[in-house]
Amino acid sequence: MDPQTSRAHRIRVLIVDDEPLARRNIAILLQSDPEIAGVSECGSGQAAVDAVRRAPPDLMFIDVQMPEVDGFDVLELLGGQAPRAVVFVTAYDEYALRAFEAGALDYLLKPYDDARFRRTLDRAKLRISEAGPPPRPSVERLVVKSRGRAIFVDVRDLDWIEAASYYACLHVGADTHILRRTLAELEQDLDPDRFIRIHRSAIVRLDRVEGLQLTRSGDHEAVLADGTRLRVSRRYRKLLQDRLISVSQDRAAPFA
Repeated sequence: MDPQTSRAHRIRVLIVDDEPLARRNIAILLQSDPEIAGVSECGSGQAAVDAVRRAPPDLMFIDVQMPEVDGFDVLELLGGQAPRAVVFVTAYDEYALRAFEAGALDYLLKPYDDARFRRTLDRAKLRISEAGPPPRPSVERLVVKSRGRAIFVDVRDLDWIEAASYYACLHVGADTHILRRTLAELEQDLDPDRFIRIHRSAIVRLDRVEGLQLTRSGDHEAVLADGTRLRVSRRYRKLLQDRLISVSQDRAAPFA
């Protein structure tokens, strides 16, 4: 191996596609590259979310259309934990604009040739090698402007957050504060060990969740300590269940 290559960043890759042959084709194209440190595969979107949370890859090749949790769902579920370089691989060209809006590095349209794949991989290597800014620390206070004055809301006092168009409603006990920020922005700033998204329109503080209940309609609701019941969408349910199990195992330790 070239000494310069050995000093370069070794890239960890995750391939996500519900078709084994499609995953295998990408794996074959990667196997001769000396900068690839390892290649993992997932056959579903939910498995991809779990895999990224366990061992974050540098580069992810992901199909758009998959049962239950598709490629866009995966990026939404991961939020700020998504890999630095994400490449969508699909046979459908109509999703290209949405893919780039979601932050994709490239959009590989099947069938693609080796040269096209190589150009995409080179772009991914460049992005991965670029020194990005250090991760932002989690915020401890949110500033809410109301009637010409600023109110500081300690995130430790938050129970849950509700989306309202381009605003967010901060629920703190019996009080509600309106903040001119989107839920997606707040999700990036809040500590992921303390807060979790349970729906497109809701984020909750984990230690406020007393349990998860099934409704007569077949939906699931998170029941908070004050009795508030919040709908949990299907795509977030498994993640919430896993996090609740983890938190319950640590209940003896104080929750900062």
